Amino acid sequence: MIQVALFGNPNTGKTSLFNKLTGSYEYVGNWSGVTVEKKVGTLRSRKGTLIDLPGIYSLNPLSLDESVPVNFLLEESFTSILNIVDASKLARNLHLTIQLLEYGQPVVLALNMTDVARSRGFHIDEKALSAQLGVPVFPIVARKGEGCDELGGWVAREDRSRHPSLVIDYGVELEEAIRQLISRLPAIGRLNPRWLALRFFEGNSSVVKLLEKYVEHDFLRRLIQDTEQNIFAANPAKSLSRYIHDVRQAHIQRMIEQAVVIEKKAGRLLTDSIDAVVTNRFLGIPVFLLVMFLIFKFTFDWLGSPAVDVLDAFFSGRLTAVLEKLLNAMGAGAFVKDLILNGIVAGVGGIVVFVPQIMILFFFISFIEDSGYMARVAVVMDRAMQAVGLNGKAFIPMIIGFGCNVPGVMAARTIEQHKERLLTILLTPLMSCSARLSIYSLFVAAFFAEHQGLIVFSLYMLGILVAFIVAKILSTTMLKNESSMFLVELPPYRLPQLSILLRSTWDKGKGFVKKAGTLIFGGSVIIWLLANTGPGGFNVGIDESFLALFGGILAPLLTPLGFGTWQAGSAFVSGFLAKEAVVSTMNIIYFVPDTNSLRGLITEFFSPLQAYSFLVFTLLYIPCLSTVAVISKESGSRRWAAFSIIYSLAAAYAVSLLIYQGGRLLGFH
Repeated sequence: MIQVALFGNPNTGKTSLFNKLTGSYEYVGNWSGVTVEKKVGTLRSRKGTLIDLPGIYSLNPLSLDESVPVNFLLEESFTSILNIVDASKLARNLHLTIQLLEYGQPVVLALNMTDVARSRGFHIDEKALSAQLGVPVFPIVARKGEGCDELGGWVAREDRSRHPSLVIDYGVELEEAIRQLISRLPAIGRLNPRWLALRFFEGNSSVVKLLEKYVEHDFLRRLIQDTEQNIFAANPAKSLSRYIHDVRQAHIQRMIEQAVVIEKKAGRLLTDSIDAVVTNRFLGIPVFLLVMFLIFKFTFDWLGSPAVDVLDAFFSGRLTAVLEKLLNAMGAGAFVKDLILNGIVAGVGGIVVFVPQIMILFFFISFIEDSGYMARVAVVMDRAMQAVGLNGKAFIPMIIGFGCNVPGVMAARTIEQHKERLLTILLTPLMSCSARLSIYSLFVAAFFAEHQGLIVFSLYMLGILVAFIVAKILSTTMLKNESSMFLVELPPYRLPQLSILLRSTWDKGKGFVKKAGTLIFGGSVIIWLLANTGPGGFNVGIDESFLALFGGILAPLLTPLGFGTWQAGSAFVSGFLAKEAVVSTMNIIYFVPDTNSLRGLITEFFSPLQAYSFLVFTLLYIPCLSTVAVISKESGSRRWAAFSIIYSLAAAYAVSLLIYQGGRLLGFH
């Protein structure tokens, strides 16, 4: 069966091409780091599979996600390579192409973004480029599907055999060193000895470890030293890897001279004009804050609230009435009716009503991702991030965390330095994920109806501020960083396609809907049972229930924060499983049929100051169970997962205490 490996630089459209050739849908974004692990899909022809690998600039990995493609070449079996390159940045992209051609497997080149290249004055002769490289070249526009059918037909061909690898003359000194190393190497599977030798001299750590299994360490060390001495004596290169890069660059330049005609640019590009404002040293951060504020105004004040009211009326009115009639007709007992209407419908319905607001927020986040603005945010935030021991690239996982903390934590794989990556993993759960939105929506509608967007905006910004403070503390104590590396792709701005936006919005939001139908469903049943059973048996008063007993243990600890009730304590315990469960728990505890009733009821138990303190605690306290599990996996240590629970709980308590007690001193209530 055909197995095609998809390689390319970050942000060259790999995932878009993967979706076109397989008919599946994977997450697409106009910024680097979208793919952090390999994905496998079946080709439309059904003749084989396509393997989408994280984007890399070179086969000398700097970060965890970049090591995935390299280890794939070393360890996996496949039949051919599909290399996608950005036609508007051909010279840089061809460095990876050369390294793949040196590998020796059949290669097909997908020349993507040809429309962007033409708009910038680059006219590429695909036939001339194909002749220079010795492989087929297909011009495509992956986002629009142009040229993808012809490319897909070629990729699915089964009559291709392994072809000779590309051989570039790297000079007398290095060629002699390559010859010496190859003479010591046994056959290592299907791996090309010359390709291995070149990766060794470039300093690829995975290849170095592999060769040390077959060749004496002292020989390898002396060979490197002698080769560096011989090359540096005749060349000004600072390192072997730089020398190899320069030789490859000269080869690429000769190819481009034969295959590319560059016309004079006609005026300033639109991308440059927009960047003059959004990445401006002084205007960049205010523009970002304005964008986020407008998103929350649309989500909570202008579009979201009416949609929530409509859905809430359906669950609390029509659906409840229909179910009640149906249960009565079936002769259901009081226990079953109470479980379904006051347990399941109240619990699950109390969450589902907020789906419109969550989907609206995801739509806007998808828009800024696909438009190309996401990468600019990283650049704008770089200076602020540097001040707390990180760089702008670490801000991208945090932004992803606005949707869900789990993929946000996983996106930290794109960060090159280990300590910065670990610090980003620990900070990302402080970002306000979509699961918290249902809690925000409930409280802001009840206490801050005229300023819902502003209050939610303040919570998101507070999460970022607390993350910065924690980063500064950890980066100067437990996780002192070495010199930082900041490399991020700035793609051209694009007007997102509506179909892609809708698919991306659903892809982000479906997890919330799925969780409501599974985890929240089961949790609502358990919470209802705990609320109706106690040491005295079944059908006890809720104040004598197990739920009140458990929540009562926490109540004294929460009193200084302004919400020292067993109801609040119980809600926070269930929120560890999933933050959405806080609302479903409160619906069941307060015995209300709908969210509107709950909004009115909680005003009797909270003041506006207490409500805001409650929201702040919800924002910062322990990550949900799924996030804790992925922190453990990505950090490689359960201790760091435990630390994330402890420090976030301490931060939540301290900030909520400061807000509530400080607010009281200032005369708020």
